[in-house]
Amino acid sequence: MTQLFNFAARDFKRTNRRREKMRLPITIHGNSPRGTFMTTRNCTTLASVLFFAGAAALSQAALAQQGKLTVAWYGGNWGEAFNACVAEPFTKATGIKVVPEIGTSTTTLAKLQQQKAATTIDVAWMDGGISELAQQAGVLEDLNVRAIPNMANVLDQAVYRSGKNTFAVGTGYYSMGLVYSTKEVKQPPTSWKDLWKPEYAGTVALPSPSNSAGVPIVFFLAKVWGVDAARLDPLYDRIRSLNTALFFDSSGAATNAYQSGDAVIGAHFNVGAWDLIDKGVPIGFAVPKEGVWATDARLHIVKGTRNKAAAEQFVNTALSREASACLATKLYLGPSVKNVSVPTEVARKLPWGTDGSVANLNLLDWNVINQRRAEVTDAWNRQVARKR
Repeated sequence: MTQLFNFAARDFKRTNRRREKMRLPITIHGNSPRGTFMTTRNCTTLASVLFFAGAAALSQAALAQQGKLTVAWYGGNWGEAFNACVAEPFTKATGIKVVPEIGTSTTTLAKLQQQKAATTIDVAWMDGGISELAQQAGVLEDLNVRAIPNMANVLDQAVYRSGKNTFAVGTGYYSMGLVYSTKEVKQPPTSWKDLWKPEYAGTVALPSPSNSAGVPIVFFLAKVWGVDAARLDPLYDRIRSLNTALFFDSSGAATNAYQSGDAVIGAHFNVGAWDLIDKGVPIGFAVPKEGVWATDARLHIVKGTRNKAAAEQFVNTALSREASACLATKLYLGPSVKNVSVPTEVARKLPWGTDGSVANLNLLDWNVINQRRAEVTDAWNRQVARKR
């Protein structure tokens, strides 16, 4: 294609020089009986048009030749849903293959920082909290609303900005509530404080700070127990007194513990809990009287990607009503896109229930939590993990 374009341009210039020497008429718009002669300025303009047309064609050819987009997302049922609801429709529409880069949000952020000089990841799903850390690390592109028109249909709460830049957009909300074995626990728990009941000794599961939920749940439990967030030592003492089966580092580890029966009661996300329930695992999911805290799964375009146009199209696909309804059905994510309809059976499993909305969720200020993330992790390791 490059050779063809160069040949066409050279041929045009040679022909034009001959015409100027012979003063042959070149017919364009005009009524002169002798025709109109092309000036040097006309020649330059046409050459420019040809150049940019050729460059655009080459750009499209390069995109078609590459034919792939690398997207970081979570494992398990999350990745399966992202593939079915977003990646497959995107590939069908564009012909561009999506290559998954599977990992937790913290793992993905570490990769983006390591690859800062030459990233191999184009688009990344990351949780709230880690998303803000990625923005501060300077590894995210600004999301161009004009290039991603479906952002106009997203809830205001799900568009994340820093100054004039938009660094992330939510693709669905999920919450952390209480999971319990319906075989072992006859009366569903009604409070987070129930985890400290003697009958659950040795069977409780809570996230550790290595999990994206670990630090925020410390602040949430501080509210539950009336502990001053500025002085968390009393809460660490209380957590250390809790006789746990495990502090899980990943949602997959929690799912395995509840599935195997190693954990009988504890914290888990509605996504993982309902996935187990749908598979016939005898557990229940409860929203305690103190409520649940929630966050969202966000999409980001990675700074330095060589496939920005394709990345923007991928994000636009993820923000369609069809994709949002699909994610709600497969993962029970509360839609971040407006006017998405789902069946009643799906609606009751969303983080806000059948008749709720994002207004019913306890959303955290991640900037405040992130400022204290290192402090909380260090205190947890010293006062909880090492003293058990």
